[in-house]
Amino acid sequence: MITPGSPAPDFALPNQARETVRLSDFRGRRNVVVAFHPLAFTPVCSVQVQAYERERPQLDGLDAEVLVLSTDPGPAKRAWAESLGVHVQMLSDFHPQGAVATAYGVMGHGGLAERAVFVVDKQGIVRWAAKYRMDEQPPVEDVIAALRDVQAGA
Repeated sequence: MITPGSPAPDFALPNQARETVRLSDFRGRRNVVVAFHPLAFTPVCSVQVQAYERERPQLDGLDAEVLVLSTDPGPAKRAWAESLGVHVQMLSDFHPQGAVATAYGVMGHGGLAERAVFVVDKQGIVRWAAKYRMDEQPPVEDVIAALRDVQAGA
């Protein structure tokens, strides 16, 4: 798994609106939360995404963009975002299967990304990273604390 202090691997993936999102597009402008999850439409993943959406005002105040990634195909990501009523960017790491998850060291067995969250600063450096069990809910408070540390220059 990519560790804090490492450059974050760049990527270009489609979001739920079929727009290409590049990590490097945020360089110099915004911090980025790169949140990998195993599967769309599952309970733990749904709660995770809804937490990011609920905390969007606070995340925006910390100059943070949330990118939620899985190996699900684009149409599934779109349907899932619509069903949840969320607007965070949901990216499809479907083709080639899990290339970004592999680059971050979180590609699991069976073609599913593991549940892992990375905070990338405006210079493209990973400043915080955590991996979770598939059934474990990543605390959004930990992400917010990591972003506060980034803003404070810690």
